Amino acid sequence: MRGRTGLVALSLLVAASGCGLTSGSPMSDDVQPGSIGRGEPLKGAHLTVTSKSFTEQLILGSIMGIAFEAAGAEVIDRTGIQGSIGSREAVRKGDADAGYEYTGTAWITYLGHSKPVVDPREQWEAVRKEDAANGLTWLPPSSLDNTYALAMNHQNAKKYGTKTMSEVAKLGKSDPGAVRLCVEVEFANRADGLPGMQKAYGMDLPARNITQMDTGIIYTQTARGRCTYGEVFTTDGRIKSMNLVVMDDDRKFFPNYNAAPMIHTKTLKEWPAIADVLNPVTARLNNTVAQDLNAKVDVEGEDPHQVALDWMVREGFVREG
Repeated sequence: MRGRTGLVALSLLVAASGCGLTSGSPMSDDVQPGSIGRGEPLKGAHLTVTSKSFTEQLILGSIMGIAFEAAGAEVIDRTGIQGSIGSREAVRKGDADAGYEYTGTAWITYLGHSKPVVDPREQWEAVRKEDAANGLTWLPPSSLDNTYALAMNHQNAKKYGTKTMSEVAKLGKSDPGAVRLCVEVEFANRADGLPGMQKAYGMDLPARNITQMDTGIIYTQTARGRCTYGEVFTTDGRIKSMNLVVMDDDRKFFPNYNAAPMIHTKTLKEWPAIADVLNPVTARLNNTVAQDLNAKVDVEGEDPHQVALDWMVREGFVREG
């Protein structure tokens, strides 16, 4: 695989100071500083990067690790941890040093708040301030906002003419049979999912109009028109590849899920250059970039790490050796 010498086959046991043993494999990309990492300010650092197990997180974790490598660090790859809690806890406990996390997930799932902060920057500030007590430091966020949305195919968009969630709610009242909704099981039961959405928009969809299914099936069934509206994630590459039309959350119900680096505070104090290395990369991330990168994996079948490396090189952040 171009630009990457590969991972060792067997997991290594890496001692995290005061935190026991954790498994991981070394990243071994042949990269040098580009616009980031000049002077190798992280030379001598041994950093462990983590992520959750879905496509976008695997890409973001790889992007972070490659940035650290270019800045001179030795990097252990612990990306792909199942579930949200596991990757966060790894950073909080010091078993890992850093990972990209979402502001809305932290605010609601980890910190236990029921109401999101509407302004994205204020949401990040609130998370950053409160999470400091947990030994975590949040670096500036990206505009990448991986939040929920409803989407439909172009044929149905032309037929029904809805562009906003309020218009979907209005359609549900005037023509109840028109709003056939496909959602994940989790979304159907989350306070920031279907129940809250229906309450916020005054929807009262009959149970027969709501079908629960796996994420990937939602996209294909929505594209085929078997679901008038499907629950999607706004950075998913399949939105673009399947030519879906996303409804505007005009009442700002769904939380902001902006991706931002979450760093173990002790690590950042020891290696403050981490911020200078990551900030330019994070600033370049947005929904269009995420959709394109995610599509390379989910639609074209490419490897998440290679997708991350290719993007880092293409953007000039790093150079291949």
